[in-house]
Amino acid sequence: MMKLNRSIIAALLMIALASGIYGCKEQGTPLGDAGKKVDQAVDNAGKNINTSLDTAGKKIEKAGKYIEDSVKDNKK
Repeated sequence: MMKLNRSIIAALLMIALASGIYGCKEQGTPLGDAGKKVDQAVDNAGKNINTSLDTAGKKIEKAGKYIEDSVKDNKK
């Protein structure tokens, strides 16, 4: 499930980046500069989302291991 979420986020990020590149070809214009800032913001957001997903995934795995160990201890 985590891989599916990452794939969707990666696809959306690529679409957003591609839109920014093709939508604002001229650099040095107000529209081109705005496009560059949007591209940077989307890139940073994508990185933050991936970091958050990694952190959440590790915490979920740790919680699952804790529950599994607790169940094993209760069976003894």
